Amino acid sequence: MIDIPYLEIITGLMAIGVRLTGLMLFAPFFGSSMIPARVKAGLVLALTLLLLPVAGKGIGTFAIADWPILIITEFAIGVGMGIATNVVFEACGLAGQVLGIQMGYSLVNILDPQTQVDTTVIPVFYQSMIMLLFLSMDVHYWLLRGIGNSFIYLPPGTTKLSGLFTLSIITTAGAVFGLGVQIAAPVLAATLVADILLGLLGKASAQMPLMVLGPPIKSLLGIFLLIATMKYWPDLFHHLFQNSIASGDHLLHAAR
Repeated sequence: MIDIPYLEIITGLMAIGVRLTGLMLFAPFFGSSMIPARVKAGLVLALTLLLLPVAGKGIGTFAIADWPILIITEFAIGVGMGIATNVVFEACGLAGQVLGIQMGYSLVNILDPQTQVDTTVIPVFYQSMIMLLFLSMDVHYWLLRGIGNSFIYLPPGTTKLSGLFTLSIITTAGAVFGLGVQIAAPVLAATLVADILLGLLGKASAQMPLMVLGPPIKSLLGIFLLIATMKYWPDLFHHLFQNSIASGDHLLHAAR
């Protein structure tokens, strides 16, 4: 009679599925609100069944009383990897918000197709372009490969949620502001210089209608520089996406 290890199989399915769920909630593209919840659930189930023969070998048998801790730790690993890979998108959103104010588009709101929230034009433009680069560079495949390798490097049940792991997540999330400023730097610097020059002109000649001329000048200058710098975006974001994947690997090292 064949002895089927039901408890080991159920534990493996649960551990793999919970880690994948944490990733799908926060990872770019997979965590988009445009993807229906049923599709996400089906994708998690399909990936769980595909990974079980490989990743399930390193999962031992856990008592039912240990399942809550196992679920929490595996979900935290998935969430951490999702946050690490989503940093670039959040930084682009921040850069777009800052530039929207500087270029005079802060009052023009449209519906963001990814978040289903009214936002200004520039952040939507940034998010849409970065998503196209994300898909064209096959970064979503990098994520799937990374989450698959994570079960080999860090099998379920071996995770240690130490202070180092928490600090790594906070440090990774804190990089959003710095990356946002770097992405917006060319246009932001130019519009700030334009503000200073317009202020000096206003002091030199009070009769100049700077309140009328200022916004169009900054808007045209910002659009021109934005278009001029787009040629460098593929190389820039390829590097940033690689760093975000490396941050996810660092989280795995911190949890080991």
